[in-house]
Amino acid sequence: MTKRIGLIVNPVAGMGGSVGLKGTDGAMRERAIALGAKPVAPARTREFLTHIVLREDITLLVAPAAMGDDYLEGIDIDAIVLGSVNNATTGEDTKRLAAQMLTEGVDLLVFVGGDGTARDICDAIGLELPVIGVPSGVKVYGSVFALSARAAAAMLDAFIEGAEVAEEEVLDIDEQAFRRGVLDARLYGYLLVPNTAQFLQGGKEASSAGGSIIANKQEIAEYIAGHLKRDTLYLLGPGTTLQSIAEQLGIGKTLLGVDAIINHRLIGADLNERGILDLLDQYPRSKLIVTPLGGNGFIFGRGNRQFTPKVIAKVGRENIVVVATRDKIEKLECLRVDTGDYGLDRKLSGYMDVITGYKYSKLFRVEC
Repeated sequence: MTKRIGLIVNPVAGMGGSVGLKGTDGAMRERAIALGAKPVAPARTREFLTHIVLREDITLLVAPAAMGDDYLEGIDIDAIVLGSVNNATTGEDTKRLAAQMLTEGVDLLVFVGGDGTARDICDAIGLELPVIGVPSGVKVYGSVFALSARAAAAMLDAFIEGAEVAEEEVLDIDEQAFRRGVLDARLYGYLLVPNTAQFLQGGKEASSAGGSIIANKQEIAEYIAGHLKRDTLYLLGPGTTLQSIAEQLGIGKTLLGVDAIINHRLIGADLNERGILDLLDQYPRSKLIVTPLGGNGFIFGRGNRQFTPKVIAKVGRENIVVVATRDKIEKLECLRVDTGDYGLDRKLSGYMDVITGYKYSKLFRVEC
């Protein structure tokens, strides 16, 4: 039996990531464009659509123009366009179109965006309709999202073949606090999602503040600080573990930004892609230090979109340093990457050494 699948795209989701903004809510959209940000959602949408296997078993009900219909060219799937939108779309458009698709009797709704889009979908349909979240936003911390656009396509195929659904968390991320370097994540609600754990990301876990965790971060910080090479550019990604390294060096660190040091000096704070690339042009020797996101293990593609495919390729896989506390790493099955460039994700896959203490490390598998 043919399934009716809704599709809504937030066309500006993720645009703020490469330019160092912490989202595209409100006026941030225009600021992102002014800084030269390029759309992320179109490529994610097309990647999702092209990897659906059971295309003959679905009819798409898509939002108009940039919210869906614009990305169907060359896609061999029956589609019906619903409603209308203005050029400058908003969250209210997402809510209105989601409610309309519910009325039209879609069997499942796919949305492309981040946590803000998930909240709009939650407001519009609640638990009345299952959904699949295709990750595209700057903030993608909720557990309603697939691991990648390809994984979202596999989730849809599983749903068509009869997969059950389960409730997953929608998170409310305070974007104003996020821009100040504070990740304030609260439970907003729940959405029904196909119960396919192998394709679904885990929700963001809060950083632990226990004494043993703090001591472990200090161990890692002392080890990294003691092994920095002269005249080498170090790019520190977001996170409290990376902040501990900066503190060990006696320099400041933006908790949720990317900062650059050389010879124990801070030479760039809260950098965007352009700032990072300019520094990489100046300093031929460079290393990139990241820590996995607690709960789902992403080292690229969640929370650090300033590290774009261009940046990662220029630094090189061999110059990526992964650090993580033992408490965090023991809860993960693997590390994950979702840069938006599948070819690069494949090159990053394999095994990486993860520094877990002073002179302690663990070989860990990286998957895309």
